[in-house]
Amino acid sequence: MAYVITQSCCNDASCVGECPVDCIRPTPDDPEFATTEMLYIDPETCIDCGACVDACPVEAIFPEYELTVPHERYLDINADYFQRHPLEIEMKHIKPPARLPRELGTLRVAIVGGGPAGCYAAEELRSRADVEIEMLDRLPTPLGLIRAGVAPDHPSTKRVADVFESVLNHVELHLNVEVGKHVSHDELLGHCHAVIYAVGASTDRHLGIPGEDLPGSHSATEFVAWYNGHPDYADRTFDLSGDRAVIIGNGNVALDVARILTLDPDELARTEIAEHALKALRDSKIREVVVLGRRGPEDAAYSTPEFLALSYLPGVDVIIDPGQLERPGRDEPLKVQLAREYAAKPAAPEHKRIVFRFLASPVAVTGSDHVEGLDIAHNELVDENGVRVARPTGETESLSTSLVLRSVGYRGEPVPGLPFDDGRGLVPNDKGRVDSVPGAYVTGWIKRGARGVIGSNRIDAKETVDALLADFAAGKLPPPPRDRAELRTLLSSRQTEIVDRTGWRAIDQHERELGRAAQRPRVKLATAAELLETARQR
Repeated sequence: MAYVITQSCCNDASCVGECPVDCIRPTPDDPEFATTEMLYIDPETCIDCGACVDACPVEAIFPEYELTVPHERYLDINADYFQRHPLEIEMKHIKPPARLPRELGTLRVAIVGGGPAGCYAAEELRSRADVEIEMLDRLPTPLGLIRAGVAPDHPSTKRVADVFESVLNHVELHLNVEVGKHVSHDELLGHCHAVIYAVGASTDRHLGIPGEDLPGSHSATEFVAWYNGHPDYADRTFDLSGDRAVIIGNGNVALDVARILTLDPDELARTEIAEHALKALRDSKIREVVVLGRRGPEDAAYSTPEFLALSYLPGVDVIIDPGQLERPGRDEPLKVQLAREYAAKPAAPEHKRIVFRFLASPVAVTGSDHVEGLDIAHNELVDENGVRVARPTGETESLSTSLVLRSVGYRGEPVPGLPFDDGRGLVPNDKGRVDSVPGAYVTGWIKRGARGVIGSNRIDAKETVDALLADFAAGKLPPPPRDRAELRTLLSSRQTEIVDRTGWRAIDQHERELGRAAQRPRVKLATAAELLETARQR
C-alpha cells in the first residue's frame, strides 16, 4: 500500500524532509520545484510509514484505501509523475540549519505583512535564532490570503493557518498599523536590526481594452476579496442579474470565481463565505460562466488538480467544444486528457455550466452605461522561432453578458522607502536583500512576483532568512538604539486603534462562536468597524 498526495497539496515541502525513504518529489532542491503544481509520492518506494501525513499542514495525504471518489484519480497522477521522472533515491539525512550562536545576542526583526509569507519568515527565524519579532499588518486581522484569498469551498487549504497558530503566539502583533502612514521604514530600523517586507501583490493587472472601466467590469481580485469578507471590499456590489458571466483568464483564481458563481448557495452556506456575498449569490440569476483563455488547454494557467476538481461540482457541467482540441498526441498532458473527457460528457439542461473557451482574447467590453457584452477575437497557435504563440485569425465574436471579471494576474504595489520595479511589480532584490537599502529584506510575492501557491512561501522565506542571518552574523546589521517597548509606545501614539494578539484572539473566538451557532467553520466580521469593536471588547 502507498500514500497518495491529493488536490489540496500546498507545496510547502514539510513532508519531503520527513520521508525516511526519500520518495517525495520534486524536492526544494529540484529545478522543477519552482513550477510544480503539487508534490508526488512514488508508489513503488513508499513504505507506508505515515510520516508524511503527520507533517502535511493541509491534510492532503491519504493511504490509498482511504481515497474518496473525487481523489481516486490521484493514484494514477502520482504514479504517472514517476513514469516521467524515474526516482533516483539519494538516501541522505537532512540536517536542519544550525542556530546562530547565543553570543551574537538577541536579533530584533520587524515583519511587515501577517500573511503566509510573513508567518513562514517568522517561523524560520524562531527556529534558527534568539529573536524578537514585531509583526505589523495594515488590516485588523492577520493571515493575509489564507483569510481573504483562499476560496471558502477549499477548507483543507485554509488548514495551513493552523501551522501559524504558534507563530502568532510568539510575535508581537501590531494589526491595523500601516507602514508608510503610521510608522516609517527608518523608524522601524531604529527599533529593529532588520525589516522583512511580506506585503504580497495586492492589485490586479489591467487588459488595456476599450470599455474595461464600465460598471459591471471588475477585477477578479475585487470579487474574491468581496466573497471572502475583506473589510476593504465589504461594500462592493456585483451585477448578478444576468444569466451569463465572463471571466477573462484561466488560472486557479478564475476557476475559484467560476465555482463560487455556479455552486448551490446551500453548499456555500456550509463554508465561511462572507454573509453579504452569500445573500447576493442566493439571488443570483447567473446560469453560465464562460472562462476565456487565449491559448489552448495545454497552456492553461490553472493547475491540473483544480481543473479535475470541477468534475465533482454538484449540479454543474463543464462544457468544452471538442473542435477546440487538437488531435490526440503521444504523451498528451493530463490537462488535455481531462479537457477531452469534459468535451465528451453530455450536459444536463437543468445544470449550471462552466464553459471553457480556448484560443480567444478579449477585444472590447461593450455597453453604453453598463456592461452589455464582450467582443472576443479567435486565435490560432503559430510557431515563432520554435515557440508556439497565439495570433488572431481575424475572426471575432460577441458574447452577451452583464458581468465581466478579469483574472489576468496580480501585481505588487510600491513600498514606501524601498525601490520598486514597476515593470515586474516587485521590489528588486538579491535573494531577499533589497537593492541599495541595508537592513531591508523581502519575501513572498513582493519578492518574486505573483506566482506560486501558499506553500511556495516557505522555501522563499528560508532563502530570505538565510540572507538576513548571514548579515547579522557578519555584523552588517547595526544594533537598534531603541527597544520594542519604545516601538510599542511610538505606534500607540500614531494609531489609537491597534489590534494586538489579545484583540485578534477576541475576533477569532467571536467568529468561531458565530460559526458554531450557524453550523459553519466561522462567520466572518466583514467591516473594519465590526472587527475593531470586537477587538476592543477583549
